[in-house]
Amino acid sequence: MTLFTDFGLAQPILKALAAEGYEKPTPIQAQTIPYAMDGRDVCGIAQTGTGKTAAFALPILHRLNANPKPRKPKSPRVLVLSPTRELSGQIADSFKAYGRNLRLTTEVVFGGVTISRQEKALAQGVDVLVATPGRLIDLVDRRSLSLRDIEILVLDEADQMLDLGFIHALKRIVTLLPKERQSLFFSATMPKTISTLADSFLRDPAHVAVTPVATTAERVEQSVIFVQTNRKQVLLETLLRDPSIDRVLVFTRTKHGADKVVRGLDKAGIAGAAIHGNKSQPQRERALAGFRDGSCRVLVATDIAARGIDVEGVTHVINYDLPNVPESYVHRIGRTARAGATGLAISFCNDEEKAYLKDIEKLTRLKVPVMPLPEGLPAAPAGGEAPDQRREQPQRGRPAPHARGHQGHGQPRSADPNAERGPKRRRGRGGKPGGNPQPQGGQPAGNQQRPAQGQRPAQGQRPAQGKPASNRQDGRRGDGAQVAWLEKSPRRR
Repeated sequence: MTLFTDFGLAQPILKALAAEGYEKPTPIQAQTIPYAMDGRDVCGIAQTGTGKTAAFALPILHRLNANPKPRKPKSPRVLVLSPTRELSGQIADSFKAYGRNLRLTTEVVFGGVTISRQEKALAQGVDVLVATPGRLIDLVDRRSLSLRDIEILVLDEADQMLDLGFIHALKRIVTLLPKERQSLFFSATMPKTISTLADSFLRDPAHVAVTPVATTAERVEQSVIFVQTNRKQVLLETLLRDPSIDRVLVFTRTKHGADKVVRGLDKAGIAGAAIHGNKSQPQRERALAGFRDGSCRVLVATDIAARGIDVEGVTHVINYDLPNVPESYVHRIGRTARAGATGLAISFCNDEEKAYLKDIEKLTRLKVPVMPLPEGLPAAPAGGEAPDQRREQPQRGRPAPHARGHQGHGQPRSADPNAERGPKRRRGRGGKPGGNPQPQGGQPAGNQQRPAQGQRPAQGQRPAQGKPASNRQDGRRGDGAQVAWLEKSPRRR
């Protein structure tokens, strides 16, 4: 297959593709579309940016158009599951673009927005529903959505679904679906856990694979700069003053770090915006819109929030923090050098991150060239570490806190932690936000951290049994809180 016209797609779909300027399919599209049009289940390995949205959207639209049915209240015919708000919105936009000449409806639902509006949109039924798992479960539990009439299921970015802690939600969703259905399953990687999940969704699937995750984008020029932690911010500001950096995507490891970087850029007179799970949906949409239209040349993002960011013209990717999961590096740098363009990926690496760099080079089987520090780089500001490193230092080889589907004290979320939920206010004693956690039954509040071995109070300073004291804020005890904990604790007699 060399042209879209070779697949036998309906003329209204071909007309829409022509309007989009699409003539030749990408490798994942060429492999997937024939199987999908034949009604086969498909298990595909493909990274973001390979064109897999069209690979499943085009055959789905063709099938719906060939078999029109009246819509049933609260029931979609097609369900597409994706891990983040941004990716869900992008998929829905693609369905609308490719199906612009068809009498089909597409809706998208995710957290962070009013659920009542989504319930109203689904009341009369819909042909294609794109959803994040958390909000989908919410709608099912409220009896605003039924999955009993699903004809086609798509699970996109399955590896990120598991990273976000959606495994239990996915297992529940599959029990609500009819057994007689077509399923299309896509993931950037296929470890054993993903393969086991695929087996529960698919029946005799056709397997397709393009661009293994260890293969970095060929047109991306990569480099690494070894820099002290407390000089990362000034290094970033120095690089961004280069006018050749037209549109840059900056990655941090945590949401807190992303905000701190943006504040530092603002003080330096460099306009930037952050996008992560603690931003409201309107804030995320404004940041992404500004990045797309060029009014904001610097977008600072976490790995999970960046899923679904498909913006043309990204000239540079800067890894402010190296990811501790090497596959994430490949996803990050793949955000540039799209549509035949070239791109540059620059990584900052401090002493603690050298192990991460070694893992990345092992995965990609490439040595990342070292770039020297710019001449005349200003000294680091007095007294400070880089914003991201001060708060938390993830362990090597484990997903960062924002990518594990957990919040605060390690409690698993039932919904997307970085894509569906906004900031949460801690409720303490008396139900007032910001209060101290209320111990129950004489036990410390959940997951209370103990002082390190070398910092524990002496025997006579420890709190009496059954009367623990806590002065935590935001799940962490700083030095001040440690002192307060000691001072307020009753002494043993």
